[in-house]
Amino acid sequence: MQLSGITRKARRMDDRKKALHEAMAAVGLGAVPQSLINGALCDGAGAEITLTDPFTEEVLCTYPDADVDLALHACATAQTAQQGWAKGMSAAARGQIMQDISRAVLAHIAPLSTIEAIIAGKPIRDCRVEVAKVAEMFAYYAGWADKLHGEVIPVPSGHLNYTIREPLGVVFQITPWNAPIFTGGWQIAPAIATGNGVVIKPSELTPVTTVALVKLAEDAGLPRGLVNVLCGLGPTCGEAAIKHAAVRKVVFVGSPETGRRVATTASAALKPSVLELGGKSANIVFDDANIEHACLGAQAAIFSGAGQSCVAGSRLLVHKSIHAPLIEMLERGMNSIKLGDPLDEATEIGPISNARQYAHVTGMIAAARDAGADVLSRSDHQEQGYFVAPTVLNGLSNTAKTAQEEIFGPVVTAIPFEDEEEAIALANDTAFGLAGAVWTADVGRAHRMADAVRAGTFWINSYKAIHVSSPFGGSLNSGFGRSSGTDALMEYTSAKSVWLDSAPKPRIAFGYVS
Repeated sequence: MQLSGITRKARRMDDRKKALHEAMAAVGLGAVPQSLINGALCDGAGAEITLTDPFTEEVLCTYPDADVDLALHACATAQTAQQGWAKGMSAAARGQIMQDISRAVLAHIAPLSTIEAIIAGKPIRDCRVEVAKVAEMFAYYAGWADKLHGEVIPVPSGHLNYTIREPLGVVFQITPWNAPIFTGGWQIAPAIATGNGVVIKPSELTPVTTVALVKLAEDAGLPRGLVNVLCGLGPTCGEAAIKHAAVRKVVFVGSPETGRRVATTASAALKPSVLELGGKSANIVFDDANIEHACLGAQAAIFSGAGQSCVAGSRLLVHKSIHAPLIEMLERGMNSIKLGDPLDEATEIGPISNARQYAHVTGMIAAARDAGADVLSRSDHQEQGYFVAPTVLNGLSNTAKTAQEEIFGPVVTAIPFEDEEEAIALANDTAFGLAGAVWTADVGRAHRMADAVRAGTFWINSYKAIHVSSPFGGSLNSGFGRSSGTDALMEYTSAKSVWLDSAPKPRIAFGYVS
């Protein structure tokens, strides 16, 4: 018996919902997203939020916004739990619990990856890699938990002066839809390693794997209430959490526009923030580079993850002498990339994660075409889903909209340059300062470019190498602060200076403090 197209689509959707519910059950969750506060799954009381499968464009489920009351409850609970975590157990014991969390995450790669693939639209093989990296994050910071210490400072007054690194208290973290579980682990692990409590609000479009991560952490021994997850909207539960008296710092990962609003709200309450925002990173190829190697790197830089990465190499700056052959090679290569179902093991690029972003990406391509760009893309189209084929925009200058504004899709603007000086000028001619790369056989040039290009991360003859042990962050519209490596330990602690008068008789300390 043959099935109609509508029947096949319905069956496929039913199978996806079944796979999603089974994966959620495997990590202790119900069939719809719920906030996790003090160890309990809680329904919100706010407006309905809809989760849509980006592959089928069908509704997966709806759930209520956490709203203000749950945000206040989450912050108060984290404040209480943080006291016991920071003062009630040794740093070594905290580290051991984090090691146990790492093992728990590794033991649940399959369900976590399935949830991420369906809800976020990421290829499942990419999801497995990211879940494994989350486990690595907890293991890495577990090792730091009992190694964070201050200094003894030889002050000229004769006092014994030493410093202590102290946790801030409760930190509020907001993470995006493009890499939900990865950015969740990236933020949570250093915060709790340094003794803080956490309230985290993942994107309302992709909240499930963050809840699952914290649920698994609690099952592995993390004290209930130390990390609480709010499933909801920024203007409601997010704003309430930022303003709560217990919150001492705000961490945001997302767009520059939203980052400005978050930082403004935090600063009005005299709270510092760390912002991981967008990028318009320059991927620079010189004529002495291995062109095949550079082409593969350029493909990975912009097309992997459907270009939904803050460090994506969205501006391809190519020496004019090799511009035409490199673009031709890039076009051939992108035609062989497999687009498809995120649950398919063979899929290399999934759909854009949500309808709003899909409209933005396709709108930017249309604007480039209207501006006179030579739009190089694939002729084949997916039957359904928010798919954007890998696309090269050729024939535009660095002043074009697509060269200056973040597209956040598998779209690269290719721009030729004459020499090293022009390459540097083009790379820095943007409001962003997140990442960049150079492809060259000249070692001296490689280091000159690394020194001259404004970027928090810069690669030489590679792209997108990132590890939890190395600092990550940017400048200008790319944000400020660092969220990994030992730099993150400083972001999540403050220094206390302690003075002991070692003189036989106490000194009168007039004039030491203004």
